[in-house]
Amino acid sequence: MPESDPQDLPASTPAPGPEDAPVEPSPRMLDARALRGLAHPLRMRLLAELRREGPATASQLAERFGESSGSTSYHLRQLAAHGFVEDAAGHGKGRERWWQALHEGTGFDGSLIHDADPATSSAAGIFLQTVAANHAQEVAAWIAEAQTRLTRWQPGADLSDFTLRLTPGQSAELVGRLHEVINGYRDLPESPDTRTVRLHTHVLPRSAPAD
Repeated sequence: MPESDPQDLPASTPAPGPEDAPVEPSPRMLDARALRGLAHPLRMRLLAELRREGPATASQLAERFGESSGSTSYHLRQLAAHGFVEDAAGHGKGRERWWQALHEGTGFDGSLIHDADPATSSAAGIFLQTVAANHAQEVAAWIAEAQTRLTRWQPGADLSDFTLRLTPGQSAELVGRLHEVINGYRDLPESPDTRTVRLHTHVLPRSAPAD
């Protein structure tokens, strides 16, 4: 990625004032059991799709992802067993089952990757690698779309990286402040020009040679 300054926010978008408390999402915090139940690439994609696009059936999700309905149905049942999805009441007719996500997001405790149980630490690695792969896929899709369809959105898009020298406390403070800014832009009034915008934040401490 090119190293550059961050893009300014569009002038038409009012920045939240200091008196406005950020709207926090309600994530599902992962414990060891829940992590082991979620850490599968297809399950994570299914859960993300239900969160972003709303309720769907196993057949609909299978068509979107090029999977068999038997596979999506199995993994949806596993997600339900671990408390990530549930039946979507009032959707559809007939016998086909509709599913919906139970939470807006997922909270991950980084200490799980050092868990004494090899099954948990392995699941943590799979979870993080899948998150990274999904981010890379989203960036590739954005680049392809930007070349043909998103001319008006170029000033509101950004693909930058930065290198800072921070202590662990300063890095944690930076993460918290970034999340506060992002959450301050939730639930703004919509207009005909509003569309879903995905933001990725990567704060990645690098080991010193002696570590």
